[in-house]
Amino acid sequence: MRQIRGQLMLAALLLPGLARAADFDGAGLSPLWGVPFAGILLSIALMPLVAPLFWHHHFGKVAAGWALAFLLPFAAFFGIGLASQSLVHALLAEYIPFVILLTALFTVSGGIYIRGNLHGSPGLNTAILAIGAVLASFMGTTGASMLLIRPLIRANDNRRHKAHVVIFFIFIVSNAGGSLTPLGDPPLFLGFLKGVDFFWTLSHIFPETLFLVGALLAIFFALDTWYFRRREECQSVDPTPDTRNIGFDGGVNFWLLGGVVALVLLSGFWKSDVLIHIHGTDVGLPGLVRDVGLIGITLLSLKLTPTQVHVDNQFAWAPMAEVAKLFAGIFLTIIPVIAMLKAGVNGPFGAIIAAVTRPDGSPDPAAYFWATGALSSFLDNAPTYLVFFNTAGGDPKVLMTTLAPTLAAISAGAVFMGANTYIGNAPNLMVKAIAEDRGVKMPSFFGYMLWSGAVLIPLFVLITFIWFR
Repeated sequence: MRQIRGQLMLAALLLPGLARAADFDGAGLSPLWGVPFAGILLSIALMPLVAPLFWHHHFGKVAAGWALAFLLPFAAFFGIGLASQSLVHALLAEYIPFVILLTALFTVSGGIYIRGNLHGSPGLNTAILAIGAVLASFMGTTGASMLLIRPLIRANDNRRHKAHVVIFFIFIVSNAGGSLTPLGDPPLFLGFLKGVDFFWTLSHIFPETLFLVGALLAIFFALDTWYFRRREECQSVDPTPDTRNIGFDGGVNFWLLGGVVALVLLSGFWKSDVLIHIHGTDVGLPGLVRDVGLIGITLLSLKLTPTQVHVDNQFAWAPMAEVAKLFAGIFLTIIPVIAMLKAGVNGPFGAIIAAVTRPDGSPDPAAYFWATGALSSFLDNAPTYLVFFNTAGGDPKVLMTTLAPTLAAISAGAVFMGANTYIGNAPNLMVKAIAEDRGVKMPSFFGYMLWSGAVLIPLFVLITFIWFR
């Protein structure tokens, strides 16, 4: 009897609205359902510090453990049917397309080798970051990051201080640079699929992007110059030998990269009524063609890229595997968190939703900017964008016109503030993993947040006062 009473108390604690929760209404959930998500975030943040060896060998098992910590109780309370439907939806509608696109960009970019030894002076490093910022909006933050991070690290392999170079690379290339087109970052692509015009972000948040990227480049140049002028900053012997010719090997991957862009665009412009129903999830024909095409491009890249290019690039699957395993846990444990956010003011996180609305009922762009950005720093920025897109009404025609400042704030917050943590955007973790694989001592999770807090937050405050008041 005591055991049954204890189970009923636990059910009441987890499910205050049990009668309404049968259809997985986020309003009926307890915030305790967010514990597995908080657990995986804390694991990513703390375990590399307190148990680095264990984390290095078992991070996949830790992510799987937190995923099961959500799925098993969820199945027990809501039934295996709803749990399996939620699992299938997270995999087919979100995680698998996400990983397929990242894998294609990772493979194709990793098949391009920038030949020659560049010397990592402040001017050259700043130029590479600026080029990456431009490329990010046209080949995606992941594609631009994977293309340029290796030659940037190689150019600075004779420097004592390299971590700041990678940190600003994450700020600029892996995040802020991808804010101008739907190809740049997943949240903007979701907005494109919802009906936002392809060039809307370019015409509405270009000044904010130019200010942020320009300020970051100026700060980086000053900091890198200070490091560069310090005594014994550069080794007397460069680990990478000089070569006369600078160019590209694996050029076929530029064509394949164009194929990736074309497939992504096709899936957005092509409208089809053909749907495949898989356990409660509808898989559209355009998305299916895109994903199959991306898999084909990945295989073609592996087949056509000369082996020596991968050797010279030190191409390895470890960074991609780390992202895939960790984000599998994140995409699953985030399910109840997103449901609670979607419940709006009636949900457990109603205070967040209420905070973005002015007393007269109109949306507050500044609040949307910070709320979207704060959640995008720790949640996946794509579903966070969708949550606030729908909170602001969800009508793309209204959002692009009458509520244009609000949509601009949501877009900028989702993309810009993905740089606040290592998990704010997928390329952040990939760049960190590649840098550490090349011997760069990167800051811890919280150490990185000290950098982002000191450099990015003041710039975001200025953006708020200038554009989102």
